[in-house]
Amino acid sequence: MTAWIYWLDMAGVIVFALSGVVLACRSRMDPFGMLVLAAVTGIGGGTLRDLVLGVRPVFWVSDPSYLWVILSTVGLSMLGFHYIHRLSRVFLPVADAFGLALFTVIGTLKALTLDVPGVVAVLMGLLTGVAGGMVRDVLARRVPMVLRQEVYASASIAGGVVLVGLDALGAASGVSVTASLATTLGLRLSAIHWGLALPVFAWVTVAPPPAAATREAQGSTEPPPRRPKARVKLIPPERSRRRGRSS
Repeated sequence: MTAWIYWLDMAGVIVFALSGVVLACRSRMDPFGMLVLAAVTGIGGGTLRDLVLGVRPVFWVSDPSYLWVILSTVGLSMLGFHYIHRLSRVFLPVADAFGLALFTVIGTLKALTLDVPGVVAVLMGLLTGVAGGMVRDVLARRVPMVLRQEVYASASIAGGVVLVGLDALGAASGVSVTASLATTLGLRLSAIHWGLALPVFAWVTVAPPPAAATREAQGSTEPPPRRPKARVKLIPPERSRRRGRSS
């Protein structure tokens, strides 16, 4: 890992750890809870990646600087507790997008150096980018964002595919990394700015026709019509977002 990627990796750990601190504050956790959420968000994805790939020792064991960075982030966050909520509105989602793009590249590159198949390399990039956030949301009793309609995991997959494809074509390392970062970051920032989302599948129960309700009100002895069964319906992203806001 080159020096600039290493320091950018540290920056990504800080951003992801900060997102864990913000969620811990919203969930009214104590300092230990803040530290746990910060740690699993910052290094959880990379830890799972190394375990799956059989890398020993795990990256933060051989380089404890990652742990000190997380501890420092949590400590400074507690000192500036009253200002953290301001970061969550504008700065944090954008910084999180940069962290996602960077972690995707790092995970994919590390898998490629171990000569794994391309599809596995893409999966390792996805795991590095989103697994920590998934564990964080589960610990906070939230549905992980990657399992909802957000364009998040799909942006990571796209970036990993670009990197693996350019590497297979023999492109220079700098070109592949830059293109992958631009793809993931562009998709994620576009989703944040324009509110892009994937369609959602949901169970929808069709209400009985008005004529049936009228017969029941008039005391009709005819058997009521059969209630339509629930059916799966594809809800467009626009409608799904409106329902989320109304609920």
